[in-house]
Amino acid sequence: MAQLDWSDLRHALAIGDGGSVAEAARRLGVNATTVQRRLDALEASLGARLFERTRAGWHPTDAGRTVLAQARRMADQADEIERQVLGRDRELTGVLRLTTAFVAMEHLLPRPLADFARAYPGIEVEVVENAFLVDLARRPPDAAGGPARQADVALRLSAQVAEHLVGRQLGRSHCKVYALRGGAGLPQALTPLPELLKHAPWVAFERDGAGRVYDHWMREHLVPEQVRVRVDIFNAAAAMLRTGIGVAVLPTFMEERLPELMPVSEVIPALSVPVWMLTHPDLRSTARVRAFMRFVGDAVAERLREAD
Repeated sequence: MAQLDWSDLRHALAIGDGGSVAEAARRLGVNATTVQRRLDALEASLGARLFERTRAGWHPTDAGRTVLAQARRMADQADEIERQVLGRDRELTGVLRLTTAFVAMEHLLPRPLADFARAYPGIEVEVVENAFLVDLARRPPDAAGGPARQADVALRLSAQVAEHLVGRQLGRSHCKVYALRGGAGLPQALTPLPELLKHAPWVAFERDGAGRVYDHWMREHLVPEQVRVRVDIFNAAAAMLRTGIGVAVLPTFMEERLPELMPVSEVIPALSVPVWMLTHPDLRSTARVRAFMRFVGDAVAERLREAD
C-alpha cells in the first residue's frame, strides 16, 4: 500500500463533515473536481471504498468511518502543534484575531481597540463579530491544507464558557427595559416589571431562540400578545426602539450611546451575565495575546464598571 497523503485524508474528512463533495469543496475553498480527485486517490491507495453516494448525501462505509475517525485525530494533533508553536511566539507583532458579539463590538470595544492599535502598531487585530461561542481549540482547514485560525481571543457575554479555555471575567453585563424618550403610548418612568411584561408593547427576540439567557427569560415571562416585532440581536432591538414601536431589554452598557432611549425598569437580575475574555491554554503565553488580553481586557472592565 502506498504511503498515505495527509492532504487526501483532509479532503475525505471534509466530505464526511459536509456530507457531500460540493459542500467539502465549499469548506476547503477549492473546486469539486479537486475534492473528487483527492478522494479517488485515497480510495485507490487504501484499496477500499470510503463513501456511498445516495440521494440523501455521501455516507461513509465501514472502512470510511474507520478512516475518518483516524483523520479527525490527526487534525486535532495538527491543531495542537500549531497552538503550541504559536504559544512560544514572543514578538509583539503579527495578526491577532478576536471573535465577539455584535453588541460588544459596537458598544464595548471601539475605543479599547483603537487605543491598543496605537500602543502596539506591530499587531494587526482582526475582529470577527459572532453571536455564538467559538471553540478556539478547533480550527477548520484552510484552502492551502493547513489548519485555518478561527480566533486567538474571544470576548463573550455568557454564563457558560468552554471549560478548556482560559482567561478572566471582566465584569458583568446588566439589563434593563428601555423605551423611546417621549415615545407616544410608551412608559416614561420606572415601571414595575410585571406591569411592563403584561401591558407594554414589546420588541422581543426570535420565537425559536434557545441559546441565550434572554431567550429563555422572554419565553417564560413575556405575554406573547404584547409582542409587536421580533429580532435576533440587541443592535436590531435598539434600532426598533428608536421608532417608538415598543419597549425592549438592552444591556446597560448600550445606554451611553443611545441618549434617545431611556430605562423604564430597574436592573433585571435574571439577565445579568458575566463578560469573559478567553483564549486557548496553548496561546496564553504568546506575547501579542498576553498584551491584548491585559490592555483591552482592562479597558473593557473599566467600561463595564462605568455602566454599573
